[in-house]
Amino acid sequence: MNQTRRLAAILAADVVGYSRLIGGDEEGTLDQLRSIRAEVIDPTIAEHRGRIVKTTGDGLLVEFSSVVDALRCATEWQHGVDERNGATPDENRIEFRIGVHQGDIVVEDGDIFGDGVNVAARLEGLAEPGGICVSARVQEDVAGRLDLTFDDLGEQRLKNIARPIYVYRVRLEGVKSQSTAKPVKAASALPLPDKPSIAVLPFANRSGDPEQEYFADGMVDEIITALSRIKWLFVIARNSSFTYKGQAVDVKQIGRELGVRYVLEGSVRKAGQKVRITGQLIDAFTGAHLWADRFDGSLEDIFELQDRVAVSVAGAIEPALQSAETERAANRPTSDLTAYDLYLRAHALFFTSSALIPQVLHLLDQAIERDPRYGPALAFAANCCVRLVIDGRSKDLEASSRKASDLARRALEVASNDPGALANAAIALAYFGGDIGAVMALVDRALAFNPSFARGWFISGLVRLIGGDVDRAIEHTEISQRLIPSVRWVGQPSSAGHSPRGQS
Repeated sequence: MNQTRRLAAILAADVVGYSRLIGGDEEGTLDQLRSIRAEVIDPTIAEHRGRIVKTTGDGLLVEFSSVVDALRCATEWQHGVDERNGATPDENRIEFRIGVHQGDIVVEDGDIFGDGVNVAARLEGLAEPGGICVSARVQEDVAGRLDLTFDDLGEQRLKNIARPIYVYRVRLEGVKSQSTAKPVKAASALPLPDKPSIAVLPFANRSGDPEQEYFADGMVDEIITALSRIKWLFVIARNSSFTYKGQAVDVKQIGRELGVRYVLEGSVRKAGQKVRITGQLIDAFTGAHLWADRFDGSLEDIFELQDRVAVSVAGAIEPALQSAETERAANRPTSDLTAYDLYLRAHALFFTSSALIPQVLHLLDQAIERDPRYGPALAFAANCCVRLVIDGRSKDLEASSRKASDLARRALEVASNDPGALANAAIALAYFGGDIGAVMALVDRALAFNPSFARGWFISGLVRLIGGDVDRAIEHTEISQRLIPSVRWVGQPSSAGHSPRGQS
C-alpha cells in the first residue's frame, strides 16, 4: 500500500440543500450540476492546478500545492456559479459552501486523509451558501497576495477537531447570497449527545391542496412521537425542527444548530382514503443518504403506517436494533378517523396564534363528542382551558377550572400510558390545585415512557419548582432546553406543543 505525507492546501465544497433539490426534481438537478461542473467548476480547478481527489453526489474534495491557487479557485468558483445561476429563483439555485485549509495530509492510493482534510471539511460547514470560510493559516498566507477582504469569525470549536481553529470568512462582493451576509461570529456547534440523535424536519405536503398542510404536519408529529418512544434514541422536539419549515436548509447546518447526527426529511401525499409517506434519512455529519423508502396505506391503517416509518428509521440508524419496536400508548388513540382529523386540525391551529385557542378548544370538543375516550384530545383540551385562564381569555374562571380538572381526570382514565396525555393532565391539575406529589408522579411516568419528551422535562421542572425542589427544577429545565435548542421556555406551558400521541 503506497502511502506518503505532505503539506497541501485543501478545498472542500458541497451543494447547499442537496437533498431538497434532488427531492424536488432529481433529473433536472443532476443536469444542472453536470452543466455547472463542466462550464464553471472543472475548468476553474484545472486553471489553478488543482487535483480533484473525490466527488460525491453533493460535494468535491480538491488538493492544491499552493494556498493562493486554492483560494483563487474558490473565489472564481463562487463568482462563476453565482453568474451561472443568474435570475434563477432562490429555491432552485444551486449554490456551494467552500472551506479552505492548509495542513498535513496522508496520500494513499490517490485518496487523501489527515488534519488538512478534516479541518477543510469543518470550515466548509461554517460557510454560508455561496460563501467561503478559511483558517487563519490560509488568511495569513494570502495576505498581500490576493485582493480579498476577510470577516473575522474568531476562534471556533469544530466537531472532531481537538484544538480550536481561528476562522475567517471571505467577503465576496457581488455574489447574491453573500450580499446580505453579516460579519458576525458563527455560532458554535452543539455537542452531540452520548446516544444516536435525530431531528425530523417538516414533511412536504404533496397532496396538491394547501388545506392538507395540517395533515402533513400531523404525520411528522406522530413520527417524532414514535421515534421518541425508542429509549436509546435522542429525538429533537417538534418546536425546534419546525423552525425550519418552509426554508431552504442544509442538513449539515441543521446538524450543527440542533446538535444531532441524523436528519429525517420526507413528504406526505393524501388522496381520498389513501396515504403515501416518503422519507429519507441523512447523516448530518457527512451529508450522506443512509436510507430512503416510501410507505403506502389507507387512513384506516394510518397509525401502523407511522410506526412502520419510525421502526425503519431506527433500523437504519442502528442495524443491530432492526427489531426495535415503538410502544404506542394504545393500539389506536381513537378508531374514529373524523375525531383524529379534528385533532390534527386543532393541533395545527394551536401553533398559529394563542388568540385562536378558543377555536382549538371547539375543534377538540367536537373530537371528544365523537369519541369520549380519545385520551390525547381530552388532555389537550384540559391544557387549552389552562391557557385560556393564563391568557385572561376565560369568561368564567370557575367553569374553566372545573372543565380542565374533569378533562384531565378523564384523560388519565383512558390514556394512563400516554406521555403527552400524562403531562397535559398534570399541568392542568397542578394549575388548579391538584396534589403536587401526585402531579410529580404523573410527570415521572410520562418521562419513563418517553425520555425525549422536551415538554415533559419542562413540566417536570415547573412542578419541581412549585414543590420546592429547585435543584432538580433547574436540571430538568436544562434537559428540556437541550431537546429543543431553538426555543427557550418562558415559564408557562403556553410555549410547549402537543402532538396527537403526546410528543412536543
